Amino acid sequence: MYMNQSKKIDIRITHVVLILVSITMIVPFAWMVLTAFKTVSESTSVDPFVIFPTKWQTNAFKSVMSSMNFLVLYKNTLLMIFFRVVCAVVTATTAGYAFARLEFKGKNVAFALVLFQMMVPVQIFIIPQYLMLSKVGMLNSIFALVFPGLVTAFGTFLMRIGFTNLPKELEEAARLDGANTGQIFLRIMAPLTKSSMVALGIFTALFAFKDLMWPMIVNTKADMLVLSSALAKIQGQYSSKFPELMAASIIASVPMIIIYLIFQKQFIEGIATSGGKL
Repeated sequence: MYMNQSKKIDIRITHVVLILVSITMIVPFAWMVLTAFKTVSESTSVDPFVIFPTKWQTNAFKSVMSSMNFLVLYKNTLLMIFFRVVCAVVTATTAGYAFARLEFKGKNVAFALVLFQMMVPVQIFIIPQYLMLSKVGMLNSIFALVFPGLVTAFGTFLMRIGFTNLPKELEEAARLDGANTGQIFLRIMAPLTKSSMVALGIFTALFAFKDLMWPMIVNTKADMLVLSSALAKIQGQYSSKFPELMAASIIASVPMIIIYLIFQKQFIEGIATSGGKL
């Protein structure tokens, strides 16, 4: 009886903690939505009781819709996310399988280099990558946005774990049936790591959507901007007009909200299976 009561108390405490954490996650988003419908004076008011707008305004949305081409920004952002996800999944899956299942000379050294790249800040690679794109004349292009995501050390590490956890008997049985390495990889091993691929695709899409520094450096033309860099330019141009900035942020978050609603099941399964954190 005492154990059951103690368990109920633990469950209630857990629920309270989860509710409080959920509120802290929701408050910034709610504040963004409320600020978008306020006037400039209300958005900069220091009065802590000015939470809801006295009159709901839509001028901020009209202003940013007229000054920003969101169709172009959506297109550039979605293309960047799509190609980064495809490249990351393809290269990481093949590399992860090679490191986990194949034996070749220099394997340990190559994998050590992959781990080294994970430990080094990505900002270190910005200058060499920029110079490479500049030399081939590929700045201000979709390829420039995708270039850092052609290969991924994190994805290679994640997929290697996925392939390592599979039993060796699967490969042995396939080789007895006459399958070669390519057939074993494509028909047996790769389908069994689908959950790891989904997790990698989720992480890659989120990292690409949140990427700010690289798109701002390589793509400076207005028709080649993505949502993150366009929002940063708004903040610089309208430093005191927070309603416009919040309205643009709401519009910019629409694609990821729709993607999450469509792939909610795969999103949760991928995160749970990989054991990763956002």
